Amino acid sequence: MSPVPPMRPRRHHRREVRLLFLACGLAAVVLGIAGIFLPLLPTTPFMLLAAACFARSSERFHAWLLAHPLLGTTVREWEEFHSVRRRTKWIAIVTMAVTLAVSVVFFVPYRPAQFALALFGLLLAIYLHRLPSRE
Repeated sequence: MSPVPPMRPRRHHRREVRLLFLACGLAAVVLGIAGIFLPLLPTTPFMLLAAACFARSSERFHAWLLAHPLLGTTVREWEEFHSVRRRTKWIAIVTMAVTLAVSVVFFVPYRPAQFALALFGLLLAIYLHRLPSRE
């Protein structure tokens, strides 16, 4: 798969909107970092969201995220090829499935909550599986 021509980030012209995008991007980074330790939260979608928010709010934060040795790898892959590495995708799906299964069986006593958690996991796994991937 050949690289997609890089898009120049389109910074929003209104300061208030840029601040809102910046706040959303920072929140997404925090949730993405939490997702490294909490498998129920997927890191990759939050980092992609943060990159999109930073691209519209702050060139400095966008460059920081792209250059970050741990967090920037997937974002650079997405921006360059519009795909996620297959290995990353499968690790996320398997880790999430195991964590959700353990949670549903051992820690969630209410049937409706078990069903909602299982449905959420299934929908998230389908979403992750549908993302374009490459080796």
